[in-house]
Amino acid sequence: MAASRWMTKCFTESNAMQNRLKELRTHRGYTQISLQMQTGIEQSLLSKFENGERVPPTETLLRLAEFYNVSIDYILCRTDKPEINR
Repeated sequence: MAASRWMTKCFTESNAMQNRLKELRTHRGYTQISLQMQTGIEQSLLSKFENGERVPPTETLLRLAEFYNVSIDYILCRTDKPEINR
């Protein structure tokens, strides 16, 4: 039962991350193609990240966080504060 709760929590957090990635992109006026041009991350991968078909690797999370000027914790929905603590 504990494993089931853990899987549910991870699934929920994964859905939240997908939503956060799409929200960051659309609220800043980017299409997946324009984001690809700015970051070098392939449009097909961006789509898979947003649709939950793939989980972004650490390097990609770092690139997106830097591009959007938010923390990785914000992308991962571990916080609702986008500020980066340095």
